[in-house]
Amino acid sequence: MTERSDVLPQHELLQEKSWIKKLTVSDWLFAAVVLAAAVAAQIAVPHHMDGYETAILWASAAVAVALGWFHKPLRWFMLGTAAAAALAVWLYAGDIARAGDQISAATGKAQGKFLLRYFLSSQSAIMWQCALTVLAFAAYTFGALAAWRVHKRRPDAPSGNIVLNLGTQLAWAGAFAGFTGLLVRWHESYLLRPDAGHIPVSNLYEVFILFMVITALMYLYYEKKFSMQKLGGFVYGLMCVLAGFVLWYSASRGAHQIQPLIPALQSWWMKIHVPANFIGYGAFGMAAMFGVAQLLALRGSRFLPDAAQIEEAMYKAIAVGFLFFTIATILGALWAADAWGRYWSWDPKETWAFIVWLNYAVWLHMRLVAGWRGKVLAWWAIIGLFITAFAFVGVNMFLSGLHSYGQL
Repeated sequence: MTERSDVLPQHELLQEKSWIKKLTVSDWLFAAVVLAAAVAAQIAVPHHMDGYETAILWASAAVAVALGWFHKPLRWFMLGTAAAAALAVWLYAGDIARAGDQISAATGKAQGKFLLRYFLSSQSAIMWQCALTVLAFAAYTFGALAAWRVHKRRPDAPSGNIVLNLGTQLAWAGAFAGFTGLLVRWHESYLLRPDAGHIPVSNLYEVFILFMVITALMYLYYEKKFSMQKLGGFVYGLMCVLAGFVLWYSASRGAHQIQPLIPALQSWWMKIHVPANFIGYGAFGMAAMFGVAQLLALRGSRFLPDAAQIEEAMYKAIAVGFLFFTIATILGALWAADAWGRYWSWDPKETWAFIVWLNYAVWLHMRLVAGWRGKVLAWWAIIGLFITAFAFVGVNMFLSGLHSYGQL
């Protein structure tokens, strides 16, 4: 019996193995390490978690595994920051004074641990994040200028160089320091107030750190996916503004001091609403910087990546940001119903969150349905950053309402 000759071959996408069959031994080993860490956390701190928070812990572990499988550099980032935070917890040994610089009367030496005082305490790690952010911006900028000079002499020369690569490494190091600082700050809150410790996303200082970490990680993913190291200077220009705010806010307002949660924020909803919100904010901020680069590319700069490629990255960033901002808005409505008895009250923060959501919804509609391309979308993404910034900070500064606890 002969085979039928009229059977059509399958499309190449249908011939691919399922994602589960593509996983390697290292993928499963990473998953095992993450799950073991979750078990250790469950055993070590059950007195700090209710049923909802236990569910968040295991959902976070599942998300961490998925992210590590999706983008392999993230697995080393997550395991490394967890190890650094664990080292800090061990060095503290239950005593917050170990990060201080008080001099012992008996020995004449500083009582604090060297690694804690200069590297691993939350404030030290966050200061390192700010410094590394500025250094990454300098490396990306000077690396791009050096590549531009080579490009003028030899248009066919490779676009990368060692300084741009250094910028990438500094960007990873800055994100590492910032996320480590947040994890350690979480532990420090319990050392200061065992009955009032909390996840560090409760005020503008803490969420700005989170904003910087998320923006950095998202940019590093897009940088690798689209081979766009030359756009690092644009994104890290924005990051330097954020770092400057963190330094100013810490020095002038003492915002780095850990404060107890106000009653409105004493909810497990905060642990999922705020991170989802800032994935959206980080994506929108990065998309605006891509918009600036696209405008330059459209003016004829052959040195930057192709304008269409930049726009594709900008579109994907806004699409991801819109998804997570939508999730955050839904979670915020559920939190409001739990706390205040109603899902929506047209509070200034809620109103401006809706304006942000509507702005990017129309942006996506005009690109996907109406077919808009080019300069108008780039300018729209840039203007969208100012709308987002007002919703994020401006409302806290100039308006009052149910969310007034976030004032500067």
